[in-house]
Amino acid sequence: MILKMDIEQQFNLIAEEYDSNRRRFIPCFDDFYKNTTELIVSKMKNPKRIIDLGAGTGLLTYFWYRQFPNAKYVLVDIADEMLNVARKRFYGIGNILYLAEDYNQKLPDDFFDVVISALSIHHLEDEDKFNLFTRIYDRLPSGGVFVNYDQFCAGQSELNSWFDTYWESQILKSGLTENDINLWRERRKLDKECSVEKEVEMLKNSHFNVVKCVYSYYKFSVILAIK
Repeated sequence: MILKMDIEQQFNLIAEEYDSNRRRFIPCFDDFYKNTTELIVSKMKNPKRIIDLGAGTGLLTYFWYRQFPNAKYVLVDIADEMLNVARKRFYGIGNILYLAEDYNQKLPDDFFDVVISALSIHHLEDEDKFNLFTRIYDRLPSGGVFVNYDQFCAGQSELNSWFDTYWESQILKSGLTENDINLWRERRKLDKECSVEKEVEMLKNSHFNVVKCVYSYYKFSVILAIK
């Protein structure tokens, strides 16, 4: 069993370098973060409250903040050093709250119009994923939106091996240092990926009205769920 402390230590270790290396680790960076966000928000009215689960350095929040600068944001992460990078990113902005907490144990008591998360929920066991999705559903109003930008397995072991091998080959050619790559391999040991299809099913079983994978590039997909 992976302990909360294991994840916290791994991600505190690389907090300062996290953003600078994101493009190298995620070959589809712009589509994954920027273009998919622009697609999703294109039909949304201005949300008042947005929570980012596993917010890390605030990278995903940055793309949402560009669209909705007047919303109130709550950034939740178990690694406070990661949140320190987010605090620097959003220095002087008063409508952002930071919580160094484990969202898998408890969500804030407030209600939110939008719940977002990037590259975090795949660290949870499937049972914990499903329990989290039901809690997220309870925190949203009718028409509220949950968006998970995450890392997934292919659903079939042979095909997933192809995806993993291709992703690693891209990383090895990206210009990352040997130390960066070794740390990435250690972090990969914390992954508990499910397939897109399985997560879509879990979200539907959590009573979301609309569930759709709106973007996919091998290991990386974005799933939209509407209450």
